[in-house]
Amino acid sequence: MNKPKVMGARSGIGTWFDHHLYSLTASLGRAVRKPGATLLTIGVMAVALSLPLGLGLVLANVERFAGSVRQSREISVFLKQDTSLERARALAGELRARGDVANLQWVTPEEGLADFREHSALGDVVGQLDYNPLPHLYIVTPKADEQALADALRALPETGAIQHDAVWRERLDLWLHFGTRLAWVLALLLGAGALLVVGNTVRLDIQSRKDEIGVLQLLGATDGFIRRPFLYLGAWYGLAAGALALALLAISHRYLSPPLAGLAASYGSRFGLQGFNPLQATLVVLGAGLMGWLGAGLVTGHYLRQTRPER
Repeated sequence: MNKPKVMGARSGIGTWFDHHLYSLTASLGRAVRKPGATLLTIGVMAVALSLPLGLGLVLANVERFAGSVRQSREISVFLKQDTSLERARALAGELRARGDVANLQWVTPEEGLADFREHSALGDVVGQLDYNPLPHLYIVTPKADEQALADALRALPETGAIQHDAVWRERLDLWLHFGTRLAWVLALLLGAGALLVVGNTVRLDIQSRKDEIGVLQLLGATDGFIRRPFLYLGAWYGLAAGALALALLAISHRYLSPPLAGLAASYGSRFGLQGFNPLQATLVVLGAGLMGWLGAGLVTGHYLRQTRPER
């Protein structure tokens, strides 16, 4: 007794699936048949997407560089010139025992002078002096709050000078915070622009098919049935724009990497730009496709509400 209902349900699901498949392929065909307008839409969307994505990549690389800087938070403590060897040794032991000190490297005046002679062009000049002008040096790596440790080390009676460059790192963090906000603002503005581009392109396609849409509405077709091909058309635009945006960023990465690598090598660093990993690239393309889907949905929904026949 229930067989007709089951067969009807299966037939309905099959029809729904067939129409989705037809809309998917037909929308792609319509985009391919108008290569000029399609490429223009995809190009504008790709540029709009690549700008915030590129800024986000730059910020991610700067944060990675800043992270490597934060890992080397050493505090250089120069003891007073009259500090004896015994007192320097005892003080080094006391500092190593502190709970906020992760590591301490002690450089004696003799070791410092030998290193200065080897790596400095003024080594021969210093070597002609009758005495060693270099003090004892501690290179201290903090465990947590480096500023509090730097203040404590500065207060020691044996301390002559402290070298601790924390201010510029704080400023870098502030700039990174500002850059992140800027990237989000650009993403919202340019994302809205991409939605408008897709919406305008789909609107033109709707205008060219308004007679066909009117007939479907008179025959009782649902808004979802009419909207579906345009949604897939917007999704195709978005997917292609996302892929093109990644290609533009890859070209920029290839163009900028060699000079940056040379600059980093001149400072003895191996820092290099990193792009999107496969998962991130996939999410970018899918997100662009969703953006195209939404843009087409907004325009199509507005048109259908305005033209829905009165009953």
